[in-house]
Amino acid sequence: MTQTNSRVIRVHPNDNVAIVVEQGGLAEGTIIEGGITTTMAIPQGHKVALVKMAEGDQVVRYGEVIGTTLVAIASGSHVNETNVQLPTAPALDELPLATREITAVEPLEGYTFEGFRNPDGSVGTKNVLGITTSVQCVAGTVDYVVQRIKHELLPRFSNVDDVVGLNHSYGCGVAINAPAAIVPIRTLKNIALNPNFGNEIMIIALGCEKLQPSTLLSDRPVRIYENTQAADPEANVLSLQDDSFQGFGEMVEGILAMAERHLERLNRRQRETCPASELVVGMQCGGSDAFSGVTANPAVGFATDLIVRAGGSVMFSEVTEVRDAIHLLTPRAIDEQVGRALIEQMAWYDDYLSQGQADRSANPSPGNKKGGLSNVVEKALGSVIKSGNSPIVDVIGPGERLRRKGLTFAATPASDFICGTLQLAAGMNLQVFTTGRGTPYGLAMVPVLKVSSNSTLGKRWHDIIDLDAGRIATGDASIEEVGWELFLLILDVASGRQQAAADRLGIHNDLVLFNPAPVT
Repeated sequence: MTQTNSRVIRVHPNDNVAIVVEQGGLAEGTIIEGGITTTMAIPQGHKVALVKMAEGDQVVRYGEVIGTTLVAIASGSHVNETNVQLPTAPALDELPLATREITAVEPLEGYTFEGFRNPDGSVGTKNVLGITTSVQCVAGTVDYVVQRIKHELLPRFSNVDDVVGLNHSYGCGVAINAPAAIVPIRTLKNIALNPNFGNEIMIIALGCEKLQPSTLLSDRPVRIYENTQAADPEANVLSLQDDSFQGFGEMVEGILAMAERHLERLNRRQRETCPASELVVGMQCGGSDAFSGVTANPAVGFATDLIVRAGGSVMFSEVTEVRDAIHLLTPRAIDEQVGRALIEQMAWYDDYLSQGQADRSANPSPGNKKGGLSNVVEKALGSVIKSGNSPIVDVIGPGERLRRKGLTFAATPASDFICGTLQLAAGMNLQVFTTGRGTPYGLAMVPVLKVSSNSTLGKRWHDIIDLDAGRIATGDASIEEVGWELFLLILDVASGRQQAAADRLGIHNDLVLFNPAPVT
């Protein structure tokens, strides 16, 4: 039997469980801090009982109740989803609103990055030609022409980083006038306004779809490409069903001609020194484990506060991974209106899940549980730490754009791909993504920095992970040190001085729209 004094982490003095730090976990009979002996083998990241618990006792982590025991649990035993019952979610009509006193913090001045400034004042961290579709029917064509553009045109335009097809599964066969259809429609409209596209978005349409290009371009003139010698150099829409095209070859040549004009304009953009206040950073987590809430997410939260102090914008999201910690967030609202907006988004999603005959217990995933997370309450308490300590200045619905600098809650599902798509629509120019189990997730439109919550993953995925926060768990670095590392890395990647691993490897996920409306 092992008799070593192996390290565990107890987050809060009131916690009656701790998580196992040691790689490979703890064997039965291991003595841990406090003289407790494990009664069974406990995997790395999983919870060990620090006290004897009777059936129905509260299990406490982060100083918060994460569940009640289904059976009696001996001190030193494994605490997991099989012996912990999900507690009731906080009642939304009893939450304190904007009760935390807002204390002044020292502004963080003098930090800059090299970005692409746009006429509307926004700043891009990439210079990308975005080609969106008005309907999924043309996605294959867009994929084809993107490859042609990359090989035949892009090498001539050295200031343009990439050409990206913004494909999606929307546009026809949908109840486009249903109230909830506003979500996917405004998402597509606002993605086109992302600062990394430099206002040079192209739309490839079919012609007969319900979602017409004029709807997607309601904020700017629609300039139709016509297959003539005098084609409009400012054209931004091409319809494959246009009678002037004879065969697929002419359609492709028309798209290439239109793309060349957009590339010429994008190529004139130059990086210039911009204050850190122009950062718009999305914070997200995926493939989380029990370390996420004590290493990666607190470091991200520290970086969040640095960005806010520098005058920048940060959004955190994922409604189901906020719902069970909402009582910790409503007091941080800058005023009661923002607090009520938080509650409204929680209530809307409760109703959405109910209509689908689902509830919050569908989260976490099997991988989350394997990483030590017992239920969505424990996951939520670790997830919201990404938001740091700054006041919440605004709440936006799915697909809406950011309105204020500072910390915003952008309501999205917890799905990595849908959340990323909605944060793109909100206007982020860089994303930070924490993971404990590991994911190759990336987006072609913005740099995505992946932060590992444990060093086992950080070392094994050394060429995919950008920053290892697992050093916090082993005592080799503090939350503050890793938070500063992340902040400075964000500035370097936003400037193009350093490349995110996902971009270096060319790992990019598809866009996935959130469509709560009916499909006809």
